[in-house]
Amino acid sequence: MTVTKRDLVVRISEKTNLSQHEVQEVIEQLMLEITENLSVGSEVVFRNFGTFKTAVHQPKVGRNPLKPEVEITIPARKVVRFRPGKILKERVQEELGV
Repeated sequence: MTVTKRDLVVRISEKTNLSQHEVQEVIEQLMLEITENLSVGSEVVFRNFGTFKTAVHQPKVGRNPLKPEVEITIPARKVVRFRPGKILKERVQEELGV
């Protein structure tokens, strides 16, 4: 099952008695703040939920499977990592029956 941003807005709106517009604005601002902080290299930590941070993939040499004799340089790039917190990990394990 996939949960969309719209689904979250509706659920949170029902639980908090805030309008869907207000909830959507808060979610949008949260996403903008997370994005802005990650783009400048800061970590974003939600205690017991998880941590978002960036990592750098070093450049490497790749090959085209159709032309293995041709080497391609894959440039360095930043990626976003998420490390789940203790409570999130435990909750997911409960749901899976592990």
